[in-house]
Amino acid sequence: MNLALRDIRHGLFRFVLTCLGLGLLMTVVLAMIGIYNGLVSDALAAVRAPSVDLWVVEAGTQGPFAEASAIPPDTRDAVARMPGVTEAGAISFQTIEAPFAGRTLRLYVVGYEPGHPGGPLTIAEGRGLGASHFEMVADRKTGLVPGDTLRLGRNRFTVVGLVEGAMNSGGDPAVYIALADALALQGELDPAAMRLREARGLAAAGAPSVAAVVARVAPGADVDLLSATVRQWKHLGVLTQAEEESLLLVSVVDKARRQIGLFLGILLTVSAVVIALIIYTMTMEKLKQLATLKLIGAPDRTIVGLIVQEALILGASGFSIGLLLITLVKDNFPRRVVLEPFNVMMLATIILAVCLVASGLGVRAALKVDPATALGG
Repeated sequence: MNLALRDIRHGLFRFVLTCLGLGLLMTVVLAMIGIYNGLVSDALAAVRAPSVDLWVVEAGTQGPFAEASAIPPDTRDAVARMPGVTEAGAISFQTIEAPFAGRTLRLYVVGYEPGHPGGPLTIAEGRGLGASHFEMVADRKTGLVPGDTLRLGRNRFTVVGLVEGAMNSGGDPAVYIALADALALQGELDPAAMRLREARGLAAAGAPSVAAVVARVAPGADVDLLSATVRQWKHLGVLTQAEEESLLLVSVVDKARRQIGLFLGILLTVSAVVIALIIYTMTMEKLKQLATLKLIGAPDRTIVGLIVQEALILGASGFSIGLLLITLVKDNFPRRVVLEPFNVMMLATIILAVCLVASGLGVRAALKVDPATALGG
């Protein structure tokens, strides 16, 4: 006879409600872990998408993600001719809002040269850019599907393909268009603003510029030597892929990452305290029953097993409910929620440890109870 299971059946409704409440708490904890991972993953998605080795940017800037960077598009030709560089491509970034189907989409527009680095490596559905103008590859998070048309600036673009996991550090889904279209979109002005500039005798737009030139190098090439060579061109700077990723994490998303991390730490602490209080309270409410067990000669190991098993069942049930709930709802969050097996295992280990510590407090109280208590009124 398992006393823990019999005790649970005796107060089944209350135990189920307790597990459900604990499961909701675990859902929040898992959601914060997923949002934290998602923030880091989104921040690195844009910089990892081209799968390149070097980022050539404007001198004195920290690259196209941490700071504004503007260099001439023909820089790509100069970089491509460098010894050790196998491929190079110019790339631009801008965030715009576009109306679609009665709603406004906030999009991260990436302009790149088809056939050169800078675009998506894998197309999940449809195809990549084929025509020279007015085609678009969009992330699934936009809600667009192949065949949809979307107005960007003064032109309509047709969605020809879909990708997954392409967005900026703010969580805005990316769309990829040809670099020529992106540069035209950057230089477009509202008609009224255009007429005003013309009336003042100003040029319609400045010279086109791109945010960066990305390059892939041959295996075994000296990346440090290439970087030093580029820096000798006074108007250019260069960052390696590792430097660009590090810069994103310590600059662009650092405050948000620390804020979410702090909130996650507070949630874990609160969860541990709540679990400990629940288990300790459940034990204290059974002191008279435990005293009766001691009075009839039940060994201490039976009482210890009752409390520890009940605590572990409570923790496992609450964690399982939380994991099930977050799995069902995580795709509906505005930001991407990324839960990795390592995170789930770590939280499960923490919950197990908390349950064991909390049951230890209950065991201590139970073993100290006087058997004579069972004879009281």
